[in-house]
Amino acid sequence: MKFWPIAREELFVAVEYYGAIEKRLGPKLKEEARIARERIAGNPLAAALRAGGYRRVNLRMFPYYFAYIILDETIWVLAFGHHARRPEYWLGREGEVFRR
Repeated sequence: MKFWPIAREELFVAVEYYGAIEKRLGPKLKEEARIARERIAGNPLAAALRAGGYRRVNLRMFPYYFAYIILDETIWVLAFGHHARRPEYWLGREGEVFRR
């Protein structure tokens, strides 16, 4: 599994944000994100293919999701997005992955 650089930054920013709200929330979000990544890695085709050509796995307790594509057997995480903020703002990143 590979992270598009900005997707990794989105995750770090969210962890820092929740950690600033309450010390235990940052590590809790980080752990939940790890579990979601393991679910993706264990069965990347389990998430439905969405209209934009990507798959999405929601975190269970936090309002975030991982958006990813599978290209040449590599899982590319394109975004760590918030459910209610700027839906699908990251669409177009997959084109950057294809150009690599």
